[in-house]
Amino acid sequence: MRILRTPGDRFADLPGFPYEPRYAEVGDGLRMAYVEDGPEDGEPVVLLHGEPSWSFLYRHVMPELAAAGLRAIAVDLIGFGRSDKPADLADHTYARHVEWTRALLLDALGLTGMTVVGQDWGGLIGLRVAAEHPERVARIVAANTGLPTGDIPMPEVWHRFRDAVLKAPVLDIARLVQAGCRGELPEEVRAAYDAPFPDESYKAGPRAMPGLVPITPDDPAAPANRAAWRILTTLDRPVLVAFSDGDPITGGMAPILRESLRGAAGLRHPVIKGAGHFLQEDAGPELGRQIALFVTST
Repeated sequence: MRILRTPGDRFADLPGFPYEPRYAEVGDGLRMAYVEDGPEDGEPVVLLHGEPSWSFLYRHVMPELAAAGLRAIAVDLIGFGRSDKPADLADHTYARHVEWTRALLLDALGLTGMTVVGQDWGGLIGLRVAAEHPERVARIVAANTGLPTGDIPMPEVWHRFRDAVLKAPVLDIARLVQAGCRGELPEEVRAAYDAPFPDESYKAGPRAMPGLVPITPDDPAAPANRAAWRILTTLDRPVLVAFSDGDPITGGMAPILRESLRGAAGLRHPVIKGAGHFLQEDAGPELGRQIALFVTST
């Protein structure tokens, strides 16, 4: 596996993101990055980002969790942020991303009683980790995400996005994030989303991820996702479904998650107003407050 590592100076002067990076080895010769806020002995809340963002996405969420006495841990998926970047598309598989994330959270950090928060691909990975290792999980937060098995067609807007990512000669990361936001991102914020990728050779992760989503019943990841659904529908851990009111990609998953997951029953599930797919950008403090309330009250 050919591995690239983004130079540290690319991350200088990040707006509103003062956190010092931490690193752990997760196998395959890869180093995975994460940042923390809040007391070290607080209940751990793991924040998993999606495509094509990185932990910077949670900069408005983490202070709300820390203020509630929680230990916020925002992870950079392999291929994103400060984490190492396998340079070939074939190096990225759904199973590998689940295993790399599991290795960080369970082996390297040794987390127990954690709340897993997943948005976009963070949910596709986080829900799998939670289903496969429920003994280490106290709660789940699903935010603009899902767990596709290929048995239900994806919306047309998603197929257009997938094709655009695969075919673009130059993948404009900041533009993709902006397209998922309702508010206009300042130039320094757009630059922060571009920072992990000095050139096209670093972008195998963002290019690969859309193609890893199961869209047919015979997809290699479909059986594991179906197994995860079977566990999640009976698991007694509390589940918060916190979707925005303006996400054309995953919005249809909110009622399915609320009605299907046992842990979601009887809870008040917020709808985050005025936010797009990347609700952490459009309404990060509100999302943080909703997560903090959920953790401290369940």
